[in-house]
Amino acid sequence: MGWIRPDGDAWTAIDVLGRVVAASVEWLDAEEALEQRGLAFLAEPWMLERGEGTPVRVRLVEVTPARIVVKVDDYGDMSRPHEPIVLPWPLPPQLRPPRPGDPDGFTLSR
Repeated sequence: MGWIRPDGDAWTAIDVLGRVVAASVEWLDAEEALEQRGLAFLAEPWMLERGEGTPVRVRLVEVTPARIVVKVDDYGDMSRPHEPIVLPWPLPPQLRPPRPGDPDGFTLSR
């Protein structure tokens, strides 16, 4: 789920992508914040911004404090070859949750 680090006399909760979940809180509040965040977001689609073009829908393959690895979303096709895309950790700005108007994988054209 993440970890908790000291923050002066308080604690800061960090999720597995390196994002602050709760800052300068009591230990139990930091634990609760991590539990509420959970891990389900790791299974959701993400968007990868690549230059000026349309963002690419990707899935997280690996997350460690050394790197984040994604692949282009294959919509469950296990036989489709994929090339891993290695990104730095913590979460870089070009990797983000989907927004309204992003390609959804179900719409062929707009």
